[in-house]
Amino acid sequence: MRLRGWVVLWPVYFDAGRSRGEGRRVPRRLAVPSPSVEALVRAVEALGLRYRVVRGAAHPRIPWRKTGMVIVERVKPKGEIVRDVARFLKSRGG
Repeated sequence: MRLRGWVVLWPVYFDAGRSRGEGRRVPRRLAVPSPSVEALVRAVEALGLRYRVVRGAAHPRIPWRKTGMVIVERVKPKGEIVRDVARFLKSRGG
């Protein structure tokens, strides 16, 4: 599923308990333990980004865990959005 102008954020991107090979996208120093979709929603709202939530979706590398995902409007490169969300989660305790 390709969405032009939007990026997908999965909780696993920010999970300190996961390795890069398991889907984590941020350095361990910015990762938080077991982030939820609700935490991601709070972060993107605080950052002023438009978003949609898809509950019950499973990341392709861990299809047995239906964590959900947040689809965010692309206002800058995905890597910057991921880092901004990670910094927010880290500062608020995930």
